[in-house]
Amino acid sequence: MGNISPEKIRNVVIAGHGGSGKTLLAESILYTTGALNRLGSIEDGSTTSDYSKDEISRKISINSSVLNTHWEDYKLNIIDTPGYTDFTGSVKSSMRIMDTALIVVNATEGVEVGTEIAVNYAKEYGIEICFVVNKLDYEKSDFDSAMEQLKENYGGHVAELQFPVNQGFGFDSIVDVLKMKLLKFNPDGKGDYTEHDIPDALKEKANALHQELIEIVAEEDEELMSRFFDEGGTLTEEELIEGLSREIKAKKILPVLCTAGLPGIGVKPLTEFICKYCPSPLDAAPFMAKKTGGEDYVEVAPDPNGAPAVFIFKTLSEPHVGEMSFFRVLSGSVGAGVDLTNQNRNKVERLTQIFQMNGKNRKDMTTAVTGDIGAVVKLKDTHVNNTLTGKNLNVMIDPIIFPEALIEQALQSKQKGDEDKIASGLAHLHEEDPTFLFHFDPELGQTIISGQGELHLAIIIARLKEKYGVEVNIVQPKIPFRETIKGKVEDVEYKHKKQSGGHGQYGHVHLRVEPKKRGAGFEFANEVVGGAIPTKFIPAVEKGVVEALVKGPVAHYPVVDVKVTVHFGSYHDVDSSEMAFKIAGAQAFKKGFLEAKPVLLEPIYEIEVTVPETFMGDVMGDISSRRGKISGMDTNGKMQIIKATVPLAEIHDYATKLRSITQGRGIFKRRFSHYEEVPKEIELKVVAEAQKEQEEAH
Repeated sequence: MGNISPEKIRNVVIAGHGGSGKTLLAESILYTTGALNRLGSIEDGSTTSDYSKDEISRKISINSSVLNTHWEDYKLNIIDTPGYTDFTGSVKSSMRIMDTALIVVNATEGVEVGTEIAVNYAKEYGIEICFVVNKLDYEKSDFDSAMEQLKENYGGHVAELQFPVNQGFGFDSIVDVLKMKLLKFNPDGKGDYTEHDIPDALKEKANALHQELIEIVAEEDEELMSRFFDEGGTLTEEELIEGLSREIKAKKILPVLCTAGLPGIGVKPLTEFICKYCPSPLDAAPFMAKKTGGEDYVEVAPDPNGAPAVFIFKTLSEPHVGEMSFFRVLSGSVGAGVDLTNQNRNKVERLTQIFQMNGKNRKDMTTAVTGDIGAVVKLKDTHVNNTLTGKNLNVMIDPIIFPEALIEQALQSKQKGDEDKIASGLAHLHEEDPTFLFHFDPELGQTIISGQGELHLAIIIARLKEKYGVEVNIVQPKIPFRETIKGKVEDVEYKHKKQSGGHGQYGHVHLRVEPKKRGAGFEFANEVVGGAIPTKFIPAVEKGVVEALVKGPVAHYPVVDVKVTVHFGSYHDVDSSEMAFKIAGAQAFKKGFLEAKPVLLEPIYEIEVTVPETFMGDVMGDISSRRGKISGMDTNGKMQIIKATVPLAEIHDYATKLRSITQGRGIFKRRFSHYEEVPKEIELKVVAEAQKEQEEAH
């Protein structure tokens, strides 16, 4: 098919909770529209979306997958996203550049946490939401219950456009409330159907829902509302269709449709609905962008004749191909051989070859027009969140803000000498998945990796081995404890005196060591009078103390919040030196610190946990068992928000535990708050471990 015009493009992201059938629904759309000649299956790892080794072995989506197909004279760009909460970064990045979110709801489970996350992301980016109640061919499917939950959660704008006739085993018929027809599907999985009159037994329900739909549409439009009253509480079919289309594009109505993805039931009407009612790139709101090098915002309108602008939303490292950058054309059009400027890096990039993707399968694309989705290989220095533009358009699209990391682990190389390969592999894996982060912590002496959950990090480690040939061990990250004091020592003395051949060494200091307010940092003061210590040696005393702060005397953790004052001492005309006073300062400080009631401090984090009310008691009990303190409660719709402070040492596995006790429905955010004194029994263990490590090191 040749180049398609932007008004005939539909960009759809398929999202929802894990297990709601998104991948098979995407597969079925490709199959029923002729993009595939056979339907793939999850069991034998043959779906177009889930093609990576870890997806096939685990039988879940891990990456977002870009797909495309054609229906009549429309082009559908589809992104199938993971449902497992460890991979919500892919959902968010896909929502950023698509126009419609097809949010799939499992007919046996109703609204789940993945549904809520997907709806929140769609609302954040202001894209159209269309609910699809799927798996209606399953034994325990309950469309009415799912519908009730959708209305309860998302209000009166939720519009039931279809309902199933014989859900469960043997499901093959849907009533279309808009067309007022019964759609009966062939059992061959190709999605073909015939239209029939609605049976008498279902007419009353269909008429009531049709009337409800008319009222929802009229309610959202003043002109239609007056016609509704003029025409005796109804609208013509033409008015209904026009009003519905307009209000769906204006995001005033959230339509609900029915499907069973595997047998292809409801899939063709869903495709028709997307093409007829969902927004094209030209209907979508302009992307907001900052002028390069400034703070002023401008609109990048979806103008097919405008200067070219593309936004990179995903990168993938493919064997034998190299790095592949996925983009959406925001304005103008691009083709192979075009030079664009990367506005984020001020570098010119040539699009040598562009592709349209179906999973891992790529096909040359001559031109990508406004609103289209494509991929390009071998860009020199372009990354996720970069904007590439033609001449005279100097703008940068606001970046995708990825979810913050919820879990940290430390890794160790199994093989000495693999450190560079590990660093390079981790950097590539972060490129592909910006929710995966890593850094080397010099204080802890560990490489720390962080992500959305244990499965997320397990997959990163598996890919590190598979793609980059390096194996690592996962260990618990060390806790960055701090040392401080609670008491004051007025006078601590240390004399550094050494006699050897030639000049000796002589430095003699008296220090006062006292605590400061938590968070106040370190302070050094000089109160020496009468030249007891020459002024030129005072900086050396301070330097000795500062160096001693790095590894505290108790357990070798950094010392914080102390004031050290040098107030007396003595010197030797020949033997005194900066080095001698530096040593004296350090040793006096260590001695004084141990006399001034030293304590260990641990990092405390603020957490905000969002859970359904049912799980409140369990979650609060678990927080208390982690030495947490509840600091407040709030509500957000049907969800409860628990605010608490918890020691970092107690929340390394919290993401996993929270999912376990809330059946996957709890989510949380965390951020560093402050340092607090460690309970004595824990301090004793930490000190003992530190001493053991020191002994082993020597």
